[in-house]
Amino acid sequence: MATLTEAPPPLSPTAPTAKPPRKRGRWTPYWLLLPGLLWLFVFFALPMIYQASTSVQTGSLEEGYKVTWHLATYWDALSEYWPQFLRSVLYAAAATILCLVLGYPLAYLIAFRAGRWRNLIMILVIAPFFTSFLIRTLAWKTILADGGPVVGALNTLHVLDVTGWLGWTAGDRVLATPLAVVCGLTYNFLPFMILPLYTSLERIDGRLHEAAGDLYARPVTTFRKVTFPLSMPGVVSGTLLTFIPAAGDYVNAELLGSTDTRMIGNVIQTQFLRVLDYPTAAALSFILMAAILFMVTLYIRRSGTEDLV
Repeated sequence: MATLTEAPPPLSPTAPTAKPPRKRGRWTPYWLLLPGLLWLFVFFALPMIYQASTSVQTGSLEEGYKVTWHLATYWDALSEYWPQFLRSVLYAAAATILCLVLGYPLAYLIAFRAGRWRNLIMILVIAPFFTSFLIRTLAWKTILADGGPVVGALNTLHVLDVTGWLGWTAGDRVLATPLAVVCGLTYNFLPFMILPLYTSLERIDGRLHEAAGDLYARPVTTFRKVTFPLSMPGVVSGTLLTFIPAAGDYVNAELLGSTDTRMIGNVIQTQFLRVLDYPTAAALSFILMAAILFMVTLYIRRSGTEDLV
């Protein structure tokens, strides 16, 4: 009882609260980002600023160019070369649709049916990257050569009759026609469609397909209701990675096409390297960039997904 009633010992004075230690390395992420930001500024932002100033200059290569804010260059360039702009969008859209039609079944096969052959098929998909873009395009000149097996097979199947009626080929000739340019674009950019599609399809939980089967859904219904909606991020990413470089490409149109199949990339190259009309070339580049940015923004909003692979 004495112990219970004994007064408690006096409390010692409260010790001052120690300040929390300063977090070390809080600036480390920013220092790690600095090299990349400098790289983007030097090799992306500065050239863009330089090209923007070039697009509003007047003068000549002999007399020199001066910034006079001549914005009429944009209107003159667009009014003169709008057929090439339209042709570039049309060819790029056709190649993108073909890549999607050809790439989706292959990506589905790799993701769900390849089994032990998956790695081999993936190597075959990326195998074209082991050679030069120029060499791959030149190879199509041999594939689509007049009198070759491909042209002969297309003639036998009367495919060239249909493409000729559509204006994509000329008689029995495939080279130097829009069909040859679209074939080159499709081949060169097909891996950019397959890889995002495969990544998106591989993420789909297989139990969802089993659940759809348990609910007596047919394979077509399962694909329409489950597989394709869940693969939309891959579809959007693949179409963007295909359409954007295809719209600005000039190699395929230069090597596989003719003067009637020139794309806007060919015009920009000619203005920069041959005509030496730098303001027009810079204006065309900015018009192309603005048009692609507008279409991409509209497409992403209409697609209903922002989760890109």
